[in-house]
Amino acid sequence: MLLTNMDNEENTKENTGDLIPDGIKSFLAGKKEYLLPASIVLASLIIAGAWLLKVPSSPEQAAAAIQKEILAFETKILPAKGVELPIGWGNLGAQLVETGTIDIDKFRALYSQQDGVGPEIEGLLRKEGNSKIVITKESAPILLNIFWALGLANKNEILDNGPMTDEKYGGNPGGFASTGGWTLAKGGAMEHYSMHRLVGLTSEQQELVERVAKNIYRPCCGNSTHFPDCNHGMAMLGLLELMASQGVSEGDMYKAALTVNSYWFPDTYLTIAKYLKSKGLDWNKTGAKELLGVNFSSASGYKQILSQVQPATNGKGSSCGV
Repeated sequence: MLLTNMDNEENTKENTGDLIPDGIKSFLAGKKEYLLPASIVLASLIIAGAWLLKVPSSPEQAAAAIQKEILAFETKILPAKGVELPIGWGNLGAQLVETGTIDIDKFRALYSQQDGVGPEIEGLLRKEGNSKIVITKESAPILLNIFWALGLANKNEILDNGPMTDEKYGGNPGGFASTGGWTLAKGGAMEHYSMHRLVGLTSEQQELVERVAKNIYRPCCGNSTHFPDCNHGMAMLGLLELMASQGVSEGDMYKAALTVNSYWFPDTYLTIAKYLKSKGLDWNKTGAKELLGVNFSSASGYKQILSQVQPATNGKGSSCGV
């Protein structure tokens, strides 16, 4: 009797099936749909176990690892010896005192309880001039106030006809933190607002300041330096004017501005460095202009970064007041 092809296939299945014990066949029949997911889970567990072996085994070790990472970022971004800024300060401090923009007695009183800052202040305000400015963790708050006074007082088109006087923002430049908050002058802050010709700029230099100012943000608010409505913005404006007047290139202006912002907002920029590392990027290979832009240095940009990484903090920073 001849067998059909169908009969051959059925016999083959039956003969093959006879080679597998009934218990095994029963188990496989009920579980085969789970074998692939189970293998994936098993592989995940193996990988997770290997990762866990690298995680510190105690809270103390975890804290030490985090601190080590922050110190590595600090060494790169906030060197303890400080960074020399590409400017000559000259006797601008003395001019700020002479115009009354800085009341020397108020200024000294502000720092009277802080050890070691007296010589720093006197050096910035002396009449015979000071050629070098080095920003450090210790000098950063002092330079913030010095540059704030310069940005506030120096006669400039940005203050006269920019957002500070725009009607859509109130039209009253005296109503912002950068003006109303300056309490270290003789008389009111608005008696000195864009009133003193301390740093002169050519038309090309003015254009440079305006262009760069529009690209530099600060994490305490959402505005660029072109709208200097807080102390950090006004201080940065003063620094940009000084750099432009002394022929500093646009690229070096951004680099210096990033350095200064980093010392003024250390927690912010340590966190940005951590974020860059998490994306496989390096702080030193990321452009200063990009890091100072709205996506990183504005309040909204930094908020987006915080949604992706835990903040790296050394517990220090500057406020928007004196």
